[in-house]
Amino acid sequence: MSIKRNTRNLEPEIETNFADRMSYGSYLRLDQLLSAQQPVSTPAHHDEMLFIIQHQTSELWLKLVLHELQVVRLRLRDDDLRMAMKGIARIKHIQRTLTEQWSVLATLTPSEYAEFRSELGSSSGFQSYQYRAVEFLLGNKNEQLLAVFESDPAAHQLLSGLLRQTSIYDEFIRLLARRGFDVPEELLERDVSKAHTFDDGLVQIYRYIYEHAQDNWDIYEACEELVDLEDNFQLWRFRHMKTVERTIGMKKGTGGSSGVGFLRRALELTFFPELYAVRTEIGDL
Repeated sequence: MSIKRNTRNLEPEIETNFADRMSYGSYLRLDQLLSAQQPVSTPAHHDEMLFIIQHQTSELWLKLVLHELQVVRLRLRDDDLRMAMKGIARIKHIQRTLTEQWSVLATLTPSEYAEFRSELGSSSGFQSYQYRAVEFLLGNKNEQLLAVFESDPAAHQLLSGLLRQTSIYDEFIRLLARRGFDVPEELLERDVSKAHTFDDGLVQIYRYIYEHAQDNWDIYEACEELVDLEDNFQLWRFRHMKTVERTIGMKKGTGGSSGVGFLRRALELTFFPELYAVRTEIGDL
């Protein structure tokens, strides 16, 4: 009969002396990372730690999404569709993690949040420059948003650059043209600092691709990956809205927005409108 133990001896080869070697903590700079959670409520409210960590971890995941999207954009530009889709596959997993995180914040009750919400001043998730950068890379360009970041030169510079850079959808459409599809010239020469607008000619291209999937399999698959990307983004927006609604009801946002109403209108925004519109067309006689 084996005896279960609640301790184990260290293997002799395990490193224990890190006086002059890189350790797990030093590699990840945990001294900086774990000291960045500084509640502003006085005395510090217990639940503010949850609020801070929720948003800090979201920003870390957004940093990785940006890292991946920039490469996806370059892969599409270089006609490397397979590697671009690998990047999107990773982003989709990150999106699921970001969406599920709202369930943790949803444990913050209205009365608990009310005890420290006033301490947040005018700070708001609306001011997340990384979130805006993700939107810009996906195609939701809006130059008006730059005004929010005028006091942060680095953020303003990043968003200004992305505003004038092609989105991943721009690059996908250009790839379609290089593949021989009859993409309308105005889509190839448009002002990329503006949000993409719906084009019926592109819908007809997608219809052909979907109805001849076996002959265009990689493009067909890429279309579905882009739809997955937007679906996940919309689920994140929806969970955000519902978490805010259950926590503050219909109060205004700390950053001055209308709160839930503002977030609800964001659900009407789309990155790839033709990829949704084509579903109505497929199979019609």
